[in-house]
Amino acid sequence: MEEYDVSLKIPDIDLSRVELEWKRFRNNIPEVWKLNNDGREFQVGEAMKERGLTAHYPVVLVPGIVSTGLESWSTSPDYRAFFRKKLWGGFNMVSQVTFNRDKWIAAMMLDPVTGLDPPGSKIRAAEGIGAASSFMTRYWIWSKIVENLAVVNYDTNNLHLAPYDWRLSMWNLEERDGYFSRLKSTIEGLKRRQGKKTVIAAHSMGSTVCPHLCLDDSYLTLSYSFKWVESPEHGGGGPDWVENHIESYITIAGTHLAKAMAAFLSGEMKDTVQMNPAGAYVLERFFSRKERQRLFCSWAGSASMWMKVTPLKQTQGGTDIWGDVSWAPDDEPGSSHTHGELIAFRGVAEAASAQGTPGVKNMTADDASTWILERTPSTFQKMIRTNYSFGIERNEEILKKNALDPRKWTNPLEMQLPHAPSMKIFCVYGHGKETEVRRKRSYWYAHGPNEYEESFVEVEHSTCTDPTDECIHTPRPDISFARTSWIDADYTNETTTPKVRNGVKMGEGDGTVSLLSLGAMCVEGWKRPRWNPAGINVTTVEFPHQPVPNIPRGGANTSDHVDILGSRGLNELILKIATGVGHEIENQFVSRIQEFARRVRWD
Repeated sequence: MEEYDVSLKIPDIDLSRVELEWKRFRNNIPEVWKLNNDGREFQVGEAMKERGLTAHYPVVLVPGIVSTGLESWSTSPDYRAFFRKKLWGGFNMVSQVTFNRDKWIAAMMLDPVTGLDPPGSKIRAAEGIGAASSFMTRYWIWSKIVENLAVVNYDTNNLHLAPYDWRLSMWNLEERDGYFSRLKSTIEGLKRRQGKKTVIAAHSMGSTVCPHLCLDDSYLTLSYSFKWVESPEHGGGGPDWVENHIESYITIAGTHLAKAMAAFLSGEMKDTVQMNPAGAYVLERFFSRKERQRLFCSWAGSASMWMKVTPLKQTQGGTDIWGDVSWAPDDEPGSSHTHGELIAFRGVAEAASAQGTPGVKNMTADDASTWILERTPSTFQKMIRTNYSFGIERNEEILKKNALDPRKWTNPLEMQLPHAPSMKIFCVYGHGKETEVRRKRSYWYAHGPNEYEESFVEVEHSTCTDPTDECIHTPRPDISFARTSWIDADYTNETTTPKVRNGVKMGEGDGTVSLLSLGAMCVEGWKRPRWNPAGINVTTVEFPHQPVPNIPRGGANTSDHVDILGSRGLNELILKIATGVGHEIENQFVSRIQEFARRVRWD
């Protein structure tokens, strides 16, 4: 510009907000610049290669909720500035939320009635292995596993990452994106080219997606996939498709029985959803609880993680799995509070008297499910009833019929495993993180005053006027002017059993999912012929949480819900199965899950 005597007058720009937010962001993720490399790169793969092991089975990786990057394909003038940019994942997300907040939230929300794109907005899952390798630069998710698989001769010819728009319900994933059709074709193509069945590794909610093709949160996606493929009305693969195409199914930190509930009521997403620190920072820093609740109630995919065996009508059964006011399967001896009370209020009797609301009480899973649903829009109630089911079915004839009902496919208690006697299932998860990684099993809640919330005024066509509607028909409050509730973060009591930290009753788990949800189906439920008629072998592997304090994200022996994807133990397990020596893997327990699971009222 100097050569051609061109001068530019640059306007004064106040960058103080950028600097302030940058500092806040770095403070929330103190190791952000050293997250990617810590000296462990490729080590597991090199050790397997030295044994003479090499790629044997094709591998498909299915990410969990919020792991897949989402990018805008809208050419509408309102959203044209976002075109082909990531709105979820990457530093661009932080930038858009900081400077274009209202447009970002409008683009990310789904239509409350259809559960699909709102007018003018079009967001799709990023594609390729990079879609979920890292959440943003230097914050890895699947990249450690991909690195180690590459050492033993995996590449894009025999390794496939199956990203998906985790906001959508399972039905809409196929309706809008053809997700299960494409995943079925990919697995069939791998069988034709490689001549071998596929190993599927699914993390968290990814397990739910595949059973819809196949089996489980990780269970949820995968379970839906399996059933979709087998169904004559959908994938048309027939009852033997899974047997002929799937060698092994690895559910990593799968949310088999529950994960998210409180977020639908009060928007405290970090406490109820697998959320890496970067994603949690963006949502909690820039959005109020109500705004997060609005977002969450429009993301139908997250409802697949609703607590199983909780009533949406008159059915009961939550107490069989999760306990009642006096007992829960995972209560410790001498507990002063039971996990069976999923939601509790401090001084509940005094609060009820003072407010004149005798209905306020501590709640079991059955009570809490209805209470939360009554405080969500009717559009959300309709969505959850038309897409999901959360009961428990013990009648084997009805279980067989459920194979034709897509609403049942994400619930392992209402669905039988595929007819695939030679397939192997590996349930893998962590246990024992002593502080924040011990799972938020149940909650202390606080009540506030009635507040008007414009975003929850019922939209057209959303109200439950038809008596055949699947909405809550008991008298329900006007949620546009309703009493606010939130996790009672002021309440901490380290002397009780279980301990209470910031309104959360701590229980065993991996920091995001409770131990009961992670392992009960694996060690007990799927041992019963009614849910596993083909007698599929299920191996459970628990990894103890043994982080190194000075290594980012815990190092090689972490068992945190997300960071386990980079652990040595999990990487070794995946590579053994993929290279054909999965028979070396045996059951490994470091928790009391067998004891807890035996206490569940399965029969």
